[in-house]
Amino acid sequence: MPDSTGDQRAAQRAALQESLRATTRIEAKGEPKIGIDEFMSVCERFGLSRSALAQIRAVVEKEDWGAGPFLANYYSNLSETKVQAYERAAREIFGVDYAIAVSSGTGALHAAMVGVGVKAGAEVICPAIGFFATANTVALCGGTPVFCDVDESLHMDPAKIEPLVTSRTVAVAPTCVMGGIYDIGAIMEVAGKHGLKVVEDCAQSCGATYKGKYAGAFGDYGCFSISAYKVVGGGEGGLLLAKTEELWERASQVIECGGLWRPDRFAPSRYEGELFPGTNYRMSELEAAVDVVQLGKMPAAVARFRTAKRRILERLERFREIAPQRSNDPGGEVGYTLRFFPETRELSELIVEGLQAAQLNASTRGKQGAPDWHIYSYMYPLQDQCRIHRGDCPIADEFFDRMVSVGVNQWYTEDDCLHVAERINTVLGKYCTPDANAKPWL
Repeated sequence: MPDSTGDQRAAQRAALQESLRATTRIEAKGEPKIGIDEFMSVCERFGLSRSALAQIRAVVEKEDWGAGPFLANYYSNLSETKVQAYERAAREIFGVDYAIAVSSGTGALHAAMVGVGVKAGAEVICPAIGFFATANTVALCGGTPVFCDVDESLHMDPAKIEPLVTSRTVAVAPTCVMGGIYDIGAIMEVAGKHGLKVVEDCAQSCGATYKGKYAGAFGDYGCFSISAYKVVGGGEGGLLLAKTEELWERASQVIECGGLWRPDRFAPSRYEGELFPGTNYRMSELEAAVDVVQLGKMPAAVARFRTAKRRILERLERFREIAPQRSNDPGGEVGYTLRFFPETRELSELIVEGLQAAQLNASTRGKQGAPDWHIYSYMYPLQDQCRIHRGDCPIADEFFDRMVSVGVNQWYTEDDCLHVAERINTVLGKYCTPDANAKPWL
């Protein structure tokens, strides 16, 4: 027999649906959360003229913005977000399997220190010269930075690492100094001998190479600051390279506290130690949109810096009182600064006065140098953890005070380099003794 009750229910449902269609039409039509005004605000930040901004607005107002862009790396309908494109570019350029976009170089360092197991009671050997962020992130993890003196390259002296190794040492953190490159071959040898992890801080030398391989691709982690303050980057941003999948996962847990990196975000731990408290160091889509372009420009920019510096060095005369900064790989450094060490701080000040009078971008700390968080003895926030004192690393103290720095412009023409070299030679010739047997510039 026909199910009359079922037929009646079906009819009632159909009548209800028809009634709802007639009474629940939504007429409200809003604007996208992120739309024209936000887009124009970004354009304004680029410093465009009012007339250019008016023309741009006239064009974009004709577009259908729909729901507007979703400016986050996750839950996007794009086939590849800008963050993902940035990470892909990093993997391709540096020749690594694992790269993570980060909000800053400090965020990259913090994640790396956690990743290699820095915690209370652990020690990490850090260079005496290099920005505070490296040692700071060791302290953030509860560990203790142990400062290693430098050599004439201004980088960590590999010969002085081994005496600092103790049963508490878990890692060594060599730092690129202002466009240079550390002696990574010797450092990796010492680290391997003692079973230490290596965290490379390449913040000041993105694009530097050692024997043809990019800095940051040797150790367990490579950390970069990709920002407006560096040769590569705009705004605030960073990059972290990881040697293995396990290291990538540990760093991702720090950077992605919510577990967004995992295949099943809210699932229990798949293995011991997978999940632990973290932070949020994710890079935004807007930063990535700029930095993926910047990263692509990096090889060409570095090549220009290297060419300009080499052309200048090739034309510099030798002087008895001048020791050029030693390079661990002359063809591999970024080369945006030319540095040398006069015999005394007094001579350094005289030379810098002359170079500045010759319209060159030159500087030195001299006798009255202000505190600077690029050298261990002035890293005041670490005093309680490290009990550091000037004199603990005497080579760093002496060289940091005496060094003369001359900025190099990547856009210098060959004639520009000739003129710069001539001006340096003139100033050095005024205060120093020409000597064909003095230390060479190259």
